[in-house]
Amino acid sequence: MSAAGPFPRRLAPQGAARRLVQLAWWSGWFGRAPGSLPAATERWVVLDVETSGLDVARDRLLAIAAVGLRVDWARRRLDVCLGDSFEVVLRQVQASSRDNILLHGIGVQSQREGLDPVEALRAFEAFVGEAPLLAFHSAFDEALIGRHVRQLLGHRLVNPWADIEHLCAATHPRVRARSLDEWMAHFGITCPKRHQAAADTLAECELLQSVWPAVAKECRSWRQVRRLAASRRWLAAH
Repeated sequence: MSAAGPFPRRLAPQGAARRLVQLAWWSGWFGRAPGSLPAATERWVVLDVETSGLDVARDRLLAIAAVGLRVDWARRRLDVCLGDSFEVVLRQVQASSRDNILLHGIGVQSQREGLDPVEALRAFEAFVGEAPLLAFHSAFDEALIGRHVRQLLGHRLVNPWADIEHLCAATHPRVRARSLDEWMAHFGITCPKRHQAAADTLAECELLQSVWPAVAKECRSWRQVRRLAASRRWLAAH
C-alpha cells in the first residue's frame, strides 16, 4: 500500500494491512508529503523490528515495519495514516534458528530472499526522514537499528525516540501492566499475529491512540511528549 509522495517505493505490511484500515482516519492527509503538512501538524513514525534474538550487541536485524502518524496539536488529534507505511525483510546470509523462525514466522526462504541490508536501511532512513520514532520498549529497537545503521551505512541514526510503554505508564500509573500483551489486554486491543513486525506495529499504534487523550492533556509538543516518557523512565529507575 503506497501513497503519492517523495519517498522511495513503500514495502507494504503483509497480512496485517487490514488492521491498519480499521485504525486509519481518512482526514485529508492521505498521501501527503511531510513537507506539505499544515502548521502545528507533525509526522511521527511507530515501528517494530524482528531480530534473530534478544542480544542487542550480537543478534541480527531481520525485519522492520513502520507506520506514519499525523499529530494535529491544534485539535489534539493523533491519526494513523494508511498510505504512510513501510515493511522490509533484510536479506540474511544464514537464516536464524528454528525456534526463532517459529516465533516471528519469517522463514528461511524469506530471510535469504530479503532486500540487501544496505538498501533496506537506506530505504528505511528515506521513509522516516526526520520524523520522531516511537516503539514499545524502544531501547531495544533503537539499539538494534542503530547498530546496523552504524555498521552498514557508516553513520548514526539521529532521529529522536520515545517509548510507548513509558507513555502508557506515565498516563495510567495505577495500571499494573508492563508488557505489550498486558497493556493490550487492559485496553481490549487484539493482535491477530503477535511477534510479526507489521501486526505488532499496528497494535502499538492502537495502544498509542488509547493513551493519546491523556498524553494530549499534558503535552503540547514532541519535546513535552519525550519529557513525559522520560519522567516515567526516571521514576522506574528509582
